[in-house]
Amino acid sequence: MSENARKRTRYDVLVIGGGPAGMGAALSAQAVGARVAIIERDAHLGGILRQCIHPGFGLEHFKEELTGPEYAQRLIDQVKQTAVDVFTNTMVLSIDGGDANGAAGIDSPAPSRDSHAVHTVACMSPNGYIEFDSASVVLAMGCRERTRSEIKIPGSRPAGVFTAGLAQRYINIENLAPGRRFVILGSGDIGLIMARRLALEGFEVEGVYELMPYANGLFRNVKNCLEDFGIPLHLSTTVTRIIGHDRLEAVEVSRVDQNLAPIPGTERTIPCDALLLSVGLIPENEISVAAGVKLDPRTRGAMVNQDLMTNVPGIFSCGNVLHVHDLADNATAEAERAGAAAASWANSMYVDEEDLESREGAAANVNPAPVQAENLKVEAGGIASYALPEVISNTDKLVKLYFRVRRPHDRARIKVSSGGTVIFEGKPRAFKPSIMEFIPLTPKMMQQAHGSITFSVEPVEDEDTPAKEVR
Repeated sequence: MSENARKRTRYDVLVIGGGPAGMGAALSAQAVGARVAIIERDAHLGGILRQCIHPGFGLEHFKEELTGPEYAQRLIDQVKQTAVDVFTNTMVLSIDGGDANGAAGIDSPAPSRDSHAVHTVACMSPNGYIEFDSASVVLAMGCRERTRSEIKIPGSRPAGVFTAGLAQRYINIENLAPGRRFVILGSGDIGLIMARRLALEGFEVEGVYELMPYANGLFRNVKNCLEDFGIPLHLSTTVTRIIGHDRLEAVEVSRVDQNLAPIPGTERTIPCDALLLSVGLIPENEISVAAGVKLDPRTRGAMVNQDLMTNVPGIFSCGNVLHVHDLADNATAEAERAGAAAASWANSMYVDEEDLESREGAAANVNPAPVQAENLKVEAGGIASYALPEVISNTDKLVKLYFRVRRPHDRARIKVSSGGTVIFEGKPRAFKPSIMEFIPLTPKMMQQAHGSITFSVEPVEDEDTPAKEVR
């Protein structure tokens, strides 16, 4: 780290997180002339992609298929070719003095502050305590895996119970074997990919067990990772007990009913020495909440407007810390929007004409509005689990509304309404929870709304139109 980095340094845009979203936001902000820095707690940029050695990345963003490390390295090389400052091995402690240990609740108001106040980000690095000042902050911290304690599996606490991502790191980066005979709980994409990885390494994968009556991963991963390797997928089945003292010896699995409760008498014991959990991802928003950012209880990410700005002026959110993406390409594209908006917000703070003139190529003086109660609210209905952005503060431009469904359905349609008036209604088709989708909201559609928009995906039962299967 340079000598200047130890001092209190000011930036236009400070990006927290050096994964694909963080690098995408930094590159986008820097491209329009902003002074940008990335803060990354790991020793390297790249985030989770460094351990994702399988292909399937880059088809959208780079127009070619890459592995995770290759995708990350492309972005790292681009960052190195710019003036973006990178601080690795640096942990963010707080934003504007917010204490993550005493974080506010979801409904707590944002701290009282001027709409154009500079943000202070406190960090700890090998060189000690550092503070940065920044006109805007982009949150791109990604997400973490749900653990055994969060799904409350009963039994003893032996060695051999891992999250799928941890096992992926052990094998792909640390060159360690977590076990020899594996059971995988959860059919999320990481679990499916790890089933294939374990099979390729010569380990025995007894099967993948999924609580829901459908797979939660992408169809391509079910096909390529399980079916092509002869690994069974057991739906409506879960782990109900962990057996073992010092080391995992077996797990008990049971079928579940329509209420997801274990069915007595369906228990069976499976010998194994490793259990991998692929049971969902949680956005890492402790620092966000401590800074006064309001969270959406459905996504567990920040509530944002169409510019990806939160309720705290100058703080933006993107990538998996905002909502869980199925593709790194989508997270990068979203982050580029956040970076550009953050640069515009920072630019709007420079009122001195000489300073503005000296910032050749800076973003246009666009001032994204923070989430406020008087803006157009977006609510999710039907089988839609969420709709993002949750607030629209500018109805004069097209807005992409992103969503997922709670459960798969072969025949459902999108409906957009306001105050009982249907603004838009789509044709019946199939939807799956594993696929994040979007629809465009045009200015004409939004101008017909009054105070709020209800976006819903509603099952269609009595129509002759055949549904198109989503794969």
